[in-house]
Amino acid sequence: MANPLQFIQQTRAEIGKVAWPTRREVLLTTVMVFVMAAITSVFFALVDLLIRSGLTGLLSFFG
Repeated sequence: MANPLQFIQQTRAEIGKVAWPTRREVLLTTVMVFVMAAITSVFFALVDLLIRSGLTGLLSFFG
């Protein structure tokens, strides 16, 4: 086990190696997450509507 001072030095050295994203990259990926979430929610809403109307038609046909 390393002593605390050596651990802190190694941690700072590793953090220095990290390739941090730019503000533009963070903004673009955030926008893409929101766009994909919106597209996914619209898709599932349409699938839900299709299944609901299909089941309603099927049940009204036999009921």
